[in-house]
Amino acid sequence: MSSGRSSRSRAAVGAPIGSTVVANGEEAIQLGDKLKVFKTEVFDPDGYILSKCQTMNEKEIRHLCSYLQDLKKASAEEMRRSVYANYAAFIRTSKEISDLEGELLSIRNLLSTQAALIHGLAEGVNAESLSNGSEGSMHHDTDDVEDKELSEIQKWCMEFPDLLDVLLAERRVAEALSALDEGDQVSAEAEERHTLNAAELSKLRTAIMHYRQKLADQLAEAACQPSTCGVELRAAAFALKRLGDAPRAHSLLLNAHYQKYQSSMQNIRPSNTSYGGAYTAALSQIVFSAISQAARDSQAVFGEETTYASELMVWSIDHTEKFARLVKRNALASSAAAGGLRAAAECVQIALGHCSLLEEQGLTLCPVILKLFMPSVEQALDANLKRIEESTAALAAADDWVLTYAPACTRASGRASNVPLSTGIACQPKLSSSAHRFNTMVQDFFEDVGPLVTMQLGGRTLDGLLQVFKSYVNLLINALPGSMEDEENLEGSGNKIVRMAETEDQQIALLANASLLADELLPRAAMKLAPMYQVTNKDDTRKRVSDRQNRLPEQREWKRKLQRSVDGLRDIFCRQHALDLIFTEDGDSNLSADMYIDMDGNMSEPEWAPSLIFQALFAKLNKMAGIAADMFVGRERFATLLFMRLTETVIIWLSEDQSFWEDIEDGSRSLGPLGLKQFYLDMEFVIQFSSQGRYLSRHLNQVIKEIIERAISATGIDPDSVLPDDEWFADVSQETINRLSGKGKAANGERDLNSPTASVSAQSMSSVRSHGST
Repeated sequence: MSSGRSSRSRAAVGAPIGSTVVANGEEAIQLGDKLKVFKTEVFDPDGYILSKCQTMNEKEIRHLCSYLQDLKKASAEEMRRSVYANYAAFIRTSKEISDLEGELLSIRNLLSTQAALIHGLAEGVNAESLSNGSEGSMHHDTDDVEDKELSEIQKWCMEFPDLLDVLLAERRVAEALSALDEGDQVSAEAEERHTLNAAELSKLRTAIMHYRQKLADQLAEAACQPSTCGVELRAAAFALKRLGDAPRAHSLLLNAHYQKYQSSMQNIRPSNTSYGGAYTAALSQIVFSAISQAARDSQAVFGEETTYASELMVWSIDHTEKFARLVKRNALASSAAAGGLRAAAECVQIALGHCSLLEEQGLTLCPVILKLFMPSVEQALDANLKRIEESTAALAAADDWVLTYAPACTRASGRASNVPLSTGIACQPKLSSSAHRFNTMVQDFFEDVGPLVTMQLGGRTLDGLLQVFKSYVNLLINALPGSMEDEENLEGSGNKIVRMAETEDQQIALLANASLLADELLPRAAMKLAPMYQVTNKDDTRKRVSDRQNRLPEQREWKRKLQRSVDGLRDIFCRQHALDLIFTEDGDSNLSADMYIDMDGNMSEPEWAPSLIFQALFAKLNKMAGIAADMFVGRERFATLLFMRLTETVIIWLSEDQSFWEDIEDGSRSLGPLGLKQFYLDMEFVIQFSSQGRYLSRHLNQVIKEIIERAISATGIDPDSVLPDDEWFADVSQETINRLSGKGKAANGERDLNSPTASVSAQSMSSVRSHGST
């Protein structure tokens, strides 16, 4: 896998220098040819880069350097993940190799002893077979010299055990190690020069092995003593390493640190601390200090040896997991069960703070902490979200849906808010009581979830709050009269009791609650999850940076999801009001084809005015505009969207009413000139008042054009022959608007040229008529 990654990386690095992209097979062949230059013994990296970069400008070189840095970071991250994924197998293999090395050393010593024994026996046999003839005197002199030399070695061999007994008894470890090294040297020289017979050599080596084991046991016993200080512990481990028992030395070193911190933990009890954070801080101080000291001692004795570095990492992870289980049992579990998100997050932050200090020593333990603490923090997070949902639902059951300002910007927990009291109105816009409660709890909630960003729970937090907001929007939908008919279509609506919003003021208040929360209050609170939030709080000048500049892409998407929930509430509101306009209480339709077809059956021409249903639509919108002006102060866009959607709902219903168009197009009676004129006037009226109200959308304008073209096509009449000019329709529509609005007629019956309607008729209605006549 690493080789494949290396090839891909080199290919990617080469791309900016000028290589071309080819098919997979050809690219592999070309890549192999390109890599040949790196395999030569005379490869010059500086010269190679120089040759490739001569034609590149500064911008391209900077881009290449940035790309190479990204590849380096990605490679390091991949290496780290690969090492962590294979730690267990690596440690197991390393231990097996260490055991095998010990066995091989034992076999080597045994074979050396046997070889010396066999060599000594052979020399003894050869010595007895020699004659004592004429060369006797010469051999006698030589034997005397050898006997004298052997006597000196034998004397040293006899004194060797006594010396080691004294050194071990007095715990003079350094001198004992030197004596054992001297014994190994004497043994090797005796074997090489044949100055000791096999029995004596075997006895010497047996003594060396015995005292090595005795010294190792003595060092191990000393290392296990609680009173052994750090210097003595490192010295003992180093001595054991010199004795050839490095794996045992490392295990004893780690175990000594474990015993020490276990002893220190006896004085810590959860009952002795006022809250979980103090217990976590005290415990993590002991555990991670011990891990840090163990890492320093391991580094000092064993250096960068991979086997012991990996064993240290596994040991550290094991004791971090034990620490995490203690914290979960004695601090996190109770906080999470009670919904104490702030307390739970604080415990995690304390542990992560201590873990991060170990990263300089190469110990990355934060992922271990996050993995083990995550379920408890998620439990506390879910409990908080559930509490917000239930508390808001309880208030919605008694909410009178009257918008008021909040009394003060205080947190639900009783802690003071960071926002000054002088900005209370800006902090809390006009909302109903349940919406104020919802907003206050969310602001309080986001004050506590800041640490969750480092735990990679920011996305889960936003998703959970989105579901809670959807639940609140469903409550608002249930408060709309007639919403019970759509209850089965509401996701997660349940059967929660909520007070009905009987009046239009109350119903618009529902939309004000949802719109202000989704568009302003919740996204503003969610900014506390942004990584740069803490930085912007430290610098007054950066506080002025807009939310749009600071908002992360995922938060923008989250805001769009909030607004889609509000769109659902707005659609249901508009559909119900549209149905109230279109149908009577008896179920009869106020907007049918007969109201236009029957006009041509009358002998006299009627007094021209928009149809009553469209006058009622304008009156309703005009009334809502007065209500919204008080509710959406400084936020007129919300009201504009509402009026736009309500007008679109009525017109779209007309365009999709099959029975209406069947009577117009396929009925026994066709639409005559008077009916077409009335229909054209109604559509012009809708365009006029929606344009003046600034809520004439492109979609609405397009739908009106299409239904007018359809009506003209159904009559088969040349519209220019039966319809007056656009000014007539505009004048009649404007007079109706003035009358329903309580305004007087325009001077001389003329329209205001500065009115938005002055250009709408010329651009939309004339084009429709000309298109229909063709």
